[in-house]
Amino acid sequence: MVQWVAENLFNTLSTFIGLGGLWFAGFAIHRDAKARREETKARKYANQIAVTTSHREVWKQFFRTPELKRVIEASADIPGQPVTDEEEFFVQMIIANTSLMYEALKDELVTNQEGFRQDIRSFFSLPVPNAVWTKTRLLQNQDFAAFIDSSLK
Repeated sequence: MVQWVAENLFNTLSTFIGLGGLWFAGFAIHRDAKARREETKARKYANQIAVTTSHREVWKQFFRTPELKRVIEASADIPGQPVTDEEEFFVQMIIANTSLMYEALKDELVTNQEGFRQDIRSFFSLPVPNAVWTKTRLLQNQDFAAFIDSSLK
């Protein structure tokens, strides 16, 4: 037995050291993966806060500017009273914000927004936003324009 141990001690120790190294590597990989998931989650929340802040800033203009109230009126008469420059600019800001949110969702940079498509439908089906969208849709990225159009159906 002593002779066997003497002959195989190096191999036995090497095996145990190798197994310990594998265990340590597996543990380190698991810890790294967990840290990356947590970092991704934190980044998504930070992005969500940034998008929400941008959205709030755009809508502040709406509440501070009484001339924009027609933007959300379902009975707005576009043929009788065309979209004003102020209304068009405001809707363009909403389109830019919506495009940003769409790209962030597509790239999984923000948390999923279950009501996003319904929110788009309710806003862009209104007369003023719809008129601005129809006028400027060709200036948008094709996939974003297709997303908006499919949301309106």
